This record gives sequence, C-alpha cells and structure tokens, in this order.
Amino acid sequence: MQKRLKEYNDSQLFALIKNKDVQEKEAFAELYDRHSPRVYAYCRKFFHDNDKAKDAFQEVFIRFYQSLPKLEEMTNLPAFLIRITRNYCISMKTQERDTVSFEDYMVQSESFIKTMEQKELLALVDMALGLIPEDMRDILILREYTGLSYLEIAEVSEDTIDNVKVKIHRARKKVREILAPYMKELNLTNNK
Repeated sequence: MQKRLKEYNDSQLFALIKNKDVQEKEAFAELYDRHSPRVYAYCRKFFHDNDKAKDAFQEVFIRFYQSLPKLEEMTNLPAFLIRITRNYCISMKTQERDTVSFEDYMVQSESFIKTMEQKELLALVDMALGLIPEDMRDILILREYTGLSYLEIAEVSEDTIDNVKVKIHRARKKVREILAPYMKELNLTNNK
C-alpha cells in the first residue's frame, strides 16, 4: 500500500516533484500546505499590507516551482523557501522604496489592528524595527515572526549560528532600547 503524501518528508515530496512522478501535483500541493503559512507570515510581517503580502507570497511559490528543475536535492526546504521569500521581499521593497510614504504605510497597517493600544504598539515596534540595521532586522523577523531555528536562519542568511545568535541578541537589545522611553510613556498614560 502506498504511503499517503502527508506521511512523506519534504525531501521525499521534493523527489516526487523532481522526478515528474504521477503524484507530482499532489506532492507540490502538500509542500505548499505545509509551508505556506510560514511564508505568508513572513511576507505579511515584512510588508504590513495584505495585498503586497499576497503578491509576494504568490511570487515566492512561483519562483520556488521554477527553481525545482535546477536543484538536485533538497535538504532543508523551509530554509530554502524563506531564503526565496526574504530575497524577493527585499527586492520588492527596494523597488518601491521611493513610492510609499510613511502615512500610506501606517494607514495600511492600521486596517489590521483592532484597538488603539495595539495600533500604538505596532507603530512603535515597526518604527523600532525600521531603526535597527537591515541585517539585524531581517534575522530578528526570521526568528520572531516565522519561528525559524537558529540553524535555519544561519542557512538562510548564509552566516554562522554564533553570528545569528549574536545579531538576534543585539537586535532585541536595540529594539528594547528604542522602545524603552515610549513604553514608559505608554505605561504612564495607561495608569492614569
């Protein structure tokens, strides 16, 4: 009896796709189902805009599918997908950098936030993330918002695990330093 595709690991599913197996489409659909939430979460956190996140998300899976013939084996599919996602999001952001105003960015973010406190906190966190160096920001987003392990982040960023840990520690510390005066003010306001 043939194993159900849900029981296959990523490498086995990759092999089915690579070898143009009769279950190729089903194998791709299974990989998509497994990894799409993480990819979309990264895109959503990166852009804070559902439309841009959806566009990036779709393009990532198109690029992933197009890259399959060039690959011989797949040892860490989540890291590979996040690398494609990260590179595409950065590319997309670079192309639009001059066209999106801060006000537009905040208006788009606000439509997804329910309460005023959450709006303030999101704006503060976004502002703090925007103030730390890009390499630290990317690694922190990979850790905190996509849940990648240090090893997976090291593979995606092509860095050592020790450097990844140091950058994440420094990024968290920097964000806390940036947010400290605002959080103090927010706490004072809430206690009145």
